[in-house]
Amino acid sequence: MDWKSSDPVVPGPRTEEHLPHTARAAVKIVIVGGFGVGKTTMVGSVSEIRPLTTEETMTQAGIGVDDNFGSDSKTATTVAMDFGRISITEQLVLYLFGTPGQERFWFLWNGLFEGALGAVVLLDTRRLEVSFDVIGRLEERGVPFVVAVNSFPDAPRHPMKELRAALDLSDEIPIVECDARRRASGRDVLMTLMRFLHSPATARAPL
Repeated sequence: MDWKSSDPVVPGPRTEEHLPHTARAAVKIVIVGGFGVGKTTMVGSVSEIRPLTTEETMTQAGIGVDDNFGSDSKTATTVAMDFGRISITEQLVLYLFGTPGQERFWFLWNGLFEGALGAVVLLDTRRLEVSFDVIGRLEERGVPFVVAVNSFPDAPRHPMKELRAALDLSDEIPIVECDARRRASGRDVLMTLMRFLHSPATARAPL
């Protein structure tokens, strides 16, 4: 088919979104958590490229199925994944994949975790219970992870020791506070995970 001037033009990546020519290695990290804990927000805040999202408008079909307590104003939800990229160094690039939070979409996790070095569990202290199954699935898969407590304005604050006990986490798993809206805060969480992955107790080959 001949190209016509009236045909729609599909924009390509912006210059700043091209993969740096100095990049020599890439690693994959997955951000997980319950519905509405801020996974899409974190990917978007730290990504140096326009994040790829698969958000769809929430409908009445999710009523009684998805637990949106604490996220009453949320109008869209991730149905497949979020994707972003961040350069750790000139040679090392980090690819970020955010998982859907609803349990009915968890079957997508199998593909998203393939080749992942580790995970960030994003936590909302207003709904600790939604993290139990998420953490359990990571432990079953043998995926190393850190826990990041997202600082919602109306969320209760608990001492880290109490959170560790409530989540039944071993002492070596890092727990940090963060604000998923802030790029610097998200980068700190990712660097915590990278340090944890390179510690002698958790250093391992990709899944």
